[in-house]
Amino acid sequence: MLVTMKEIVEHASEGNYGVAAPNIFSELDARAFIEAAEELRAPLIIDIGAKGCKDMFFLGHLVRNLAKDATVPIAINLDHGGDISEIYRAIQAGFTSVMVDRSTLSFEENAKQVKEVVDIAHSIGLSVEAELGHVGQAEQYDVDRDAALTSAEDAVKFIEMTGVDCLVVSIGTAHGIYPKGFVPYLDFDRLAEIKKATNHFPLVLHGSSGTDNESLAKACSMGINKINICGDLCQAASEAVQKADLTGNNAYSVYDVCRDAAKAKLIEKMKVYGSEGKAWAAEAKGIKAIDSNLFG
Repeated sequence: MLVTMKEIVEHASEGNYGVAAPNIFSELDARAFIEAAEELRAPLIIDIGAKGCKDMFFLGHLVRNLAKDATVPIAINLDHGGDISEIYRAIQAGFTSVMVDRSTLSFEENAKQVKEVVDIAHSIGLSVEAELGHVGQAEQYDVDRDAALTSAEDAVKFIEMTGVDCLVVSIGTAHGIYPKGFVPYLDFDRLAEIKKATNHFPLVLHGSSGTDNESLAKACSMGINKINICGDLCQAASEAVQKADLTGNNAYSVYDVCRDAAKAKLIEKMKVYGSEGKAWAAEAKGIKAIDSNLFG
């Protein structure tokens, strides 16, 4: 069932759980992750980044068809959307949501550019994600961790100024794989303050890979409703290949080894986030698939 991200995250915020948003790169992982969602009866947000996608139009429409045939609510979101032409391509490719990443700009310029995209996306029924504060890089966690954490006061103003549908907050995670010895730690007091100040607005966590399951479960129970995940899935696939016997004819099973390992890791995380079984609630509430005629 193809839906917008707004529908999924609003339901998650009301139900106090998180929804997995794995990055995909091909049909193989798209199918594996949708299978995981259907097995757990969980909603799913497919994230596609322009840098990791050679043909956004092709992949977008392929995933769109898979999502329409799925029995659980699925949204397709542009991850870390860059310039406006990239966002337009995602819309033309059939994505149901886009992220406008202007988190390195000033508060005022971030809000201004996000508002421009919100006006366009909302006019055709799509939803928008933005980032306030800045989630840095894991390889320089000692510097990036505290460099641009999100404040509750700014979050309230930003949501009012932009009309965005969900907000990425910086509370102590970072993108990528952490160097040995670095353990991410989340600012739960900050998260609680933001969730309360924004009147339980849908919040997003980027850079979840490498964070322990206990912390992730706590974050979801406290108001994180979308969790981007990529590194943990890639590492699971890589480790599975290294352990597998891929000599001789077994070499042909390398793709199965990768997809099965990534799928298993995503299932593990979905259970941690609390989204298992929540697809039934979403269907019962009446979430409708968006008009497929919009994209052909």
